[in-house]
Amino acid sequence: MQNSRSATVRLPVMEHLRWRPTVNERDFIECALQSDLRVDGRHSFDFRKLKITFGREDGSSEVQLGETHVMGYVTVQLVQPYRDRPNEGTLAIFTEFSPMADPSFEPGRPGELAIELGRVIDRGLRESRAVDMESLCVVAGKHVWSVRVDLHILDNGGNLIDAANIAALAALSTFRRPECTVGGDDGQQVTVHDPEVRDPLPLTIHHMPIAVTFAYFGEGNIVVLDPTYKEEAVMGGRMTAIVNSNGDVCAIQKAGGEGVMSSVIMQCLRIASVKAADITSKIKKAVDSYTTEKALKKVKRLPTSVPQKINVTNVTMDGKGDGELEKQSVQMHSDVQQISKGDENQQSIKRNSPLTRDRIAKHKQTSTFIGGPSNW
Repeated sequence: MQNSRSATVRLPVMEHLRWRPTVNERDFIECALQSDLRVDGRHSFDFRKLKITFGREDGSSEVQLGETHVMGYVTVQLVQPYRDRPNEGTLAIFTEFSPMADPSFEPGRPGELAIELGRVIDRGLRESRAVDMESLCVVAGKHVWSVRVDLHILDNGGNLIDAANIAALAALSTFRRPECTVGGDDGQQVTVHDPEVRDPLPLTIHHMPIAVTFAYFGEGNIVVLDPTYKEEAVMGGRMTAIVNSNGDVCAIQKAGGEGVMSSVIMQCLRIASVKAADITSKIKKAVDSYTTEKALKKVKRLPTSVPQKINVTNVTMDGKGDGELEKQSVQMHSDVQQISKGDENQQSIKRNSPLTRDRIAKHKQTSTFIGGPSNW
């Protein structure tokens, strides 16, 4: 009995925390897919609802793809370039999987999904030359900008690669790096200017590589786009195609699973090209809206005054020509308070001034003034 107890194998705790579909759930999902139906009501090649928002600071984005929630944040710092590329900056992708997003995520140690996600997005952005690396060079061989993109997984509702890729592109599109100048006696001294002194500069992005993920079921005969969390637990394989709006294939990732025919892959690439153009337009629209809203906040607006209506009646001069005014009555709106006696004495002094007499002489008849004091 002691030997049998010592030989007992304990499964990892994370295996118990990961959701596993029952036999009935698996059969239901597969039967629905055979009828071109999905659990959430979509068709086979439909994306879930996409929502892109931005934070207060430049370079921060938040993407919701269905129940999947990802946040992106971009930072830069001056570093020394690589020896083989002295005139180019660097770009790095870092992912953080929180146990709050999925109980199967283990804190402190990246899993296979975290490593795969970072590599796919990094390959799509760096190797496709989407970001102009030469524009990040300050002093060749000495100082370049190093761009870091941090992706935080807040909720795992399936298809993390596509949501994280959109979050990275949205954050890079709104990021502004500080402007710097080179001077000094040797011409190698770098001065980084404060954003309040000089406006930061945006990154140069040539194109947007969009990740489109497909899931395969039934030995590769059934293909669906944008799989959910439950569909990922049932699928037999997965392929991610990174395509831009021009139809150029930037990268393809297929991590294991069942084999797929080449004709099916070509079909997926054609669908990915159409979806990439649609997602690119949504990202640009969200970025333009954010930029316009931020520009309007910088405009200083003067406070507007409420228009008032003042009636001045029976302003006449006597026949002596000595400039003395007869008694006059000024009718104003009922909500205007009466002037105190001390103010009346001060107003009478102003009326007897030569400048006031000249102005009043031009308006012998009843006049109406509409608008604020600036219009008078």
